[in-house]
Amino acid sequence: MDFFDFYLRYEYGFAATQLSLAMLGMGATLTPRDFVQVFLAPKALSIGLTLQMMVVPLVALAFIHAMPLDPGLAVGLALCAAIPGGTISNIFTYLANGHIALSIALTAVATIACLVTTPIVLGLLITEYMPAGFVMPAGQIAMEIAIFLLLPLLLGMGVLKYLPGQAERISKWGIRGSLFVIALIVIGAAGAGRLDVEAFGLPNMGIVLLFIIVLTVVAGLIPMWLRFSMRDVAAINIEIAVRNTNLGLLIKASLFPAVVGKEDPVGDFVLFTVLLYGALQLLVGAALITRYRKRIASSQTG
Repeated sequence: MDFFDFYLRYEYGFAATQLSLAMLGMGATLTPRDFVQVFLAPKALSIGLTLQMMVVPLVALAFIHAMPLDPGLAVGLALCAAIPGGTISNIFTYLANGHIALSIALTAVATIACLVTTPIVLGLLITEYMPAGFVMPAGQIAMEIAIFLLLPLLLGMGVLKYLPGQAERISKWGIRGSLFVIALIVIGAAGAGRLDVEAFGLPNMGIVLLFIIVLTVVAGLIPMWLRFSMRDVAAINIEIAVRNTNLGLLIKASLFPAVVGKEDPVGDFVLFTVLLYGALQLLVGAALITRYRKRIASSQTG
């Protein structure tokens, strides 16, 4: 059995491993004190969570119903909308000189909330694209989020508390390990013929790009309109644009498991959409870092 067959047989395990490593790495940088920031900026936190849990799914709903989307693309966009902000958003916020405590609080609260919200959002957005008789496995998704996301996060926090001398090393290798497994997922999916750029098509790639641009613009304009500090705007904007595609890959593997010798065009499009969003958000994040570093520096000197 070659690597590509191995990948197809164990795609779910690959997704679970990379998510767990990412959350372990992030957890090893956090303390309970970080979450006190939730109460220090309640207005910014509440607006960020409102954007995360209500506005983002509404944008996805508009895309799904305004355009004749391929079912796999529709499910992929819904999945990107249903998952919370990603751990990379905290790093990007730090690099942008944004409000890092707010960024961490948004990630943490949205991650816990997604135990409930993710199955609900997916059920509302994509039920019509599922096969007849399909029932959204809300309990299974919630359990997977708890086991592969929250548990490693808490374990990482425990490392920082009880083994502080090892925390930095564990965090570094957890994140690196996660990135390595994502690379294996891309290689495995591409080698097994599941990432077909020609089949996905440039128009569909353009839709994914437009989706992330709309989310980025909306998430930047609303907190600016509410006259938040530029550091808060940066944290909220980056948090909304940069999704936890690690979790998206796990849920995709759960909803559309790869089967050796069986084609799954819908599942393949979902996988491509999530991976493409993950790649595009890095480019958008880099642009936001540059933008907010300049604007925050200008606001502080002015």
